[in-house]
Amino acid sequence: MVLLLHGFGSSGDDMISLAPHWQDFLPDALFLAPHAPQKCGMMGAGYQWWGLSGFAPSVLAAGASSAAPAIDAFIDRKLDEYGLTEADLALVGFSQGTMMALHVGLRRLRKVAAIVGYSGMLTSAAELSHIDHKKPPVLLVHGTADPVVPIAAMHMAESDLKRLGVPVRSHVSYGVAHTVDPVGLRLGQDFVAEAFLRSE
Repeated sequence: MVLLLHGFGSSGDDMISLAPHWQDFLPDALFLAPHAPQKCGMMGAGYQWWGLSGFAPSVLAAGASSAAPAIDAFIDRKLDEYGLTEADLALVGFSQGTMMALHVGLRRLRKVAAIVGYSGMLTSAAELSHIDHKKPPVLLVHGTADPVVPIAAMHMAESDLKRLGVPVRSHVSYGVAHTVDPVGLRLGQDFVAEAFLRSE
């Protein structure tokens, strides 16, 4: 199961567009891309995991923490529905969805197969030092020309994850803005496919 978590003001309809690119390499995977539970007042028809009132670390940490229970409940329901376990689950996020993928995926009591984060950041890194269960492998991909979430956020997340003992890889997409380029797509697909093979 590949759970795709969209960014602020976007929707599951946008994220599910990744699935056709990955299906040939993950033919047995179920792709799910739920809408975030809150309508986004700033972005018309879009959704948000939480309302973005600022980028201060404490504000982002509180927002991710408030949104996590809904994602955890969705994961629990779907794993049960399809007779799967965390070893069969990859979390893939974009922007605010990356914050959620990292927040939820690194805190599950049983290790998920993989986490892929595009154009996002890590919240509550200090809190993770108190979690001693096994950490899943993480891939971070970010564009150098991202005007929304600066690439420094990826470097900081990578440094924090390594310090916490999380196996992490990263890729810098040169000249790429707040989006996913074809190279990033391929890297994410390969990373998830490799993780599922390892967990079999």
